[in-house]
Amino acid sequence: MRVLNCRRVVVKIGTSSLIHPSGTINLQTIDRLAYALAALTNQGLAVVLVTSGAIGVGLNRLHLSERPAAIAAQQALAAIGQSELMRLYSQRFADYDAQAAQLLLTHDVFDYPLSRQHVLDTIDALLAARAIPVINENDSVAVDELDHRTTFGDNDQLSALVATQIDADLLIVMSDIDGLYTADPRSDPAASRIPRVTAVSQAQIERAGGTGSRFGTGGMVTKLKAAATMLDAGKQMVLCSGADPRVLLQVVAGEAIGTWFAPAEKEDVK
Repeated sequence: MRVLNCRRVVVKIGTSSLIHPSGTINLQTIDRLAYALAALTNQGLAVVLVTSGAIGVGLNRLHLSERPAAIAAQQALAAIGQSELMRLYSQRFADYDAQAAQLLLTHDVFDYPLSRQHVLDTIDALLAARAIPVINENDSVAVDELDHRTTFGDNDQLSALVATQIDADLLIVMSDIDGLYTADPRSDPAASRIPRVTAVSQAQIERAGGTGSRFGTGGMVTKLKAAATMLDAGKQMVLCSGADPRVLLQVVAGEAIGTWFAPAEKEDVK
């Protein structure tokens, strides 16, 4: 068993968990995610959701199979998909008597102290009201231009930034893989899952290959970078499968699910 001592938890779910390989929306995953987050809130935890999926949902709504190359077309898809994604979240959260609240962020919000404080105050107020902030990058407007940085690059980085900024005890990253392995388990049958990591080296990040699906961005590299951010802040992260988000309840209960990134001084009860 892991001793997590959670008070505030940030949960990140990727596009690959929200969208079927066929491109259709995985409604069962969204429903189970809403159930798990509502259950954690009812247990007295302050919970924040960082979600991907806007462009993937937009592709589904417009019956497209591939992400367009043009930035403006991608941003249009994000605008369409984000509204539909929030409709689904709001609907499913309401089924479990939970309140969702949308926050769309760009990186410069955190770069400037005043805007950062306003966002953190808003999140604190939402958590005090037992609402669940649902955070995504504002893909419809975020671009990198000259020295004005607005993009996070991926939502793994965004989730780690949010978790450290709000002083969360734990970041749970749900993905299409159930942890960090010694090799790529999809190509190496001898690969084994690593149960605990106390430090992430640059060499590990460089060795981690793979990218996201055609519906989303990211891969193991971005997850290791998020884990490094959490460890540098003395915080914890669990990387686990997003196939059934109800696993969140087991993770928070301290069960040995996925890979646990935690500083060496954190307890692990045998």
